[in-house]
Amino acid sequence: MRRVRYYEYGGPEVLRIEEADTPAPGEGQVLIRVEAIGANFVDTKFRRGGEGIFTWPLPGTVTGDVVGRVEAVGPGVEQGRVGERVATLVEDAFAEQVVADAAWLAPVPEGLDAGAASMLPMGAPVALRALRLGRLAEGESVLVHSAAGGIGHLAVQLARVLGAGTVVATVGSPDKFDFVRELGADVVVDYTDDDWPDQVRKAVPGGVDLAVGSVGGSILHQTVELLAPLGRDVEYGAASGDLGEVGVMALFALKQVAGFSLLAWRAARPELAREDMAEVADHFAAGRLRTVVHARFPLAEAAAAHRMIEERAQLGRVLMVP
Repeated sequence: MRRVRYYEYGGPEVLRIEEADTPAPGEGQVLIRVEAIGANFVDTKFRRGGEGIFTWPLPGTVTGDVVGRVEAVGPGVEQGRVGERVATLVEDAFAEQVVADAAWLAPVPEGLDAGAASMLPMGAPVALRALRLGRLAEGESVLVHSAAGGIGHLAVQLARVLGAGTVVATVGSPDKFDFVRELGADVVVDYTDDDWPDQVRKAVPGGVDLAVGSVGGSILHQTVELLAPLGRDVEYGAASGDLGEVGVMALFALKQVAGFSLLAWRAARPELAREDMAEVADHFAAGRLRTVVHARFPLAEAAAAHRMIEERAQLGRVLMVP
């Protein structure tokens, strides 16, 4: 089979396609024949040899949200039948066949396309749980950062599904405005504008009830300033590479900041984490939630896919197709 690896840190050009033996599923694992892989932004950080939360050992594998059919099961597997179409988050995802933990397989509803299916294990559950962790109440205002990205474009839609009032979205360029408005955002601002916080204040004069984002750095600090009394901010990443620090004084104005990690959530509340996957699958199947596939690349063009993601050029999802 073919797979993608990198043996040094650097730009997209370090990604190599190579031949390898088909992996065998171990205890509690399944072997999946891959149909499509959802590429994730965080891997562009891993590939460049980031530090802290972006540390990734060499030789480097590329993570992703795999959609495919179960080909074989390992010892002790109770979930995952041969032939079943599933989606799952995999650390070594850019390959024609992968092994995955059977405990976290998301069954794919009949008729769901590969783009939507790729959002079942990670993207949509993160968006849903970030909003839930932020205790979104009906009619409240929501600020969604990176709203044209893989998780952000789902967060905009799920905010609507959960009953949000005004939804304000930030994106990195004006050419993404229409895309995010079509998904349900009332107001869209360009976060590269110096006055983007003032634009948000104009849209929500009383302050933002809930913000969700994954940028970190100065965006995080400005977001906390935009919160209303009793407002909440939920951070599920730090794409800027700057984790940022929020001083206690900033929180005395009855503001709250929480962090969210899917892996931590699975470990702390596995039953609820599985319910999240089932809930987003229902939303997709019912048409309440959709994802947009911006581009599809063969495995041999992994570098081109990473380049697109790194440049923030995509609207929605980038898929790899073996």
